Amino acid sequence: MHTALRGMPPLYTQVLIAVAGGALLGVLFGQEPYWGGLRNEQLGKFGLFVVTLLKTLAIPLIFFAILDALIRTSIPLRQGGKLVIICLVNVTVAMTIGLAIMNTWHPGLAWLGHVDELLHLVPGTTLSSSALANVQAGSQSPIEYLASYIPRTIADPFSSNNIIGVVLLALAIGATLRYLHSRSGQAGGAVAVVVGIIECIYGWLVQLLGWIILAVPLAVFGVVAHVVGKSGVGVFSVLWIFLVAMLAGLAIHSLVYYPLVAWLVGKKSPKIYIGQGADAIMTAISCNSSLATVPVTLRCLERMNVSPQSSRLAACVGTNLNNDGITLYEAMAALFLAQALGYDLPMAKQILIVLASIIAGAGVAGIPEAGLIVLPLVLAAAGLPDHVIIAAIPLIMTVDWIIARARSGVNVMSDMLVAILLDAGQVTPAAVPVAVQPQSEAAPPAEPQRF
Repeated sequence: MHTALRGMPPLYTQVLIAVAGGALLGVLFGQEPYWGGLRNEQLGKFGLFVVTLLKTLAIPLIFFAILDALIRTSIPLRQGGKLVIICLVNVTVAMTIGLAIMNTWHPGLAWLGHVDELLHLVPGTTLSSSALANVQAGSQSPIEYLASYIPRTIADPFSSNNIIGVVLLALAIGATLRYLHSRSGQAGGAVAVVVGIIECIYGWLVQLLGWIILAVPLAVFGVVAHVVGKSGVGVFSVLWIFLVAMLAGLAIHSLVYYPLVAWLVGKKSPKIYIGQGADAIMTAISCNSSLATVPVTLRCLERMNVSPQSSRLAACVGTNLNNDGITLYEAMAALFLAQALGYDLPMAKQILIVLASIIAGAGVAGIPEAGLIVLPLVLAAAGLPDHVIIAAIPLIMTVDWIIARARSGVNVMSDMLVAILLDAGQVTPAAVPVAVQPQSEAAPPAEPQRF
């Protein structure tokens, strides 16, 4: 399969071609039948089917990804604690920037009055007043909000798409298996069999996801053909405010906060941090993968005189935590759509959305197209009805390829900042066992897995 795909253009190029082709098909034929009675509406239904598959696969992917990471990753307690604190501070700042933008600028209001029109463009979706009422925040306290996400049974979070419940369950089971696995040893026993099964299932799910991702350009093609055929090319004018809002949040966090902290705390000036790290940043943006950029990231950190131990801990072992680009995007997108629907979310529910974004970003690190996979789950945590989510995702897909590359660049900048901060004030760094070895520059990984 990989040999067959080697000659294909990258995903963002395929999406661009799909947008152009779908728009052309919509303009030429509108809602009229062509080619044996085929209609653009039928192509739109296929696009929604692909989005539904992505949403269905996301929950088991997150569950087994967390189990796999907990069982296999080894980090020293002291260094691991410092890594977690740094990442929590970084993501807290990212979320603060996102909330500040969404609560002062209110960019989602630009879609107010257009959402019902956009939803009607996508087959099988409407926005009734009762559905909108179900999205309202209600009168629950913050503690009641959080308590409602604690799973009542093992199967409950999977059937209700409760991402927070799935993560809590995965953490509990993963920690238990890790403890039992360490006590029973690596050689055999029932626990070793369970661990092997988890690794196999996770590998199968990632492979299945790779196949579904191949259909994403076709899904975009179908949805764009249907939407343009029904409303004309003017529908794309409302997407620009979403793109600008997302890129603004990512730019402020990566181009203001990161260089400032690297300078004041890590003693690396912006000229060193951005100048010496430019190769890694541009590589991540161009190939849309921060994991594939790891060899270049390590080389850039070496130029900055960051120790190999701190570099590997941040860029390799800490890959599940350095996902500021994904988490910031998920939270801002959820709040944007909430504003577009015309209702206010209390701060308690906004914080819940932030929490869902953080744990979703950490849970799917190492999964291709992670930002796209977890977005439906974060939107569900915001309280958006399923039919609204299914209608909004294909429209967002048309500009997501731009935002995805910005997310990858932010994630690499996060890796470099964490490495610099880990190294700050460290006199005699201890040896760090690395569970994920970086690929050689001559042979970058064939399966880029963190986006």
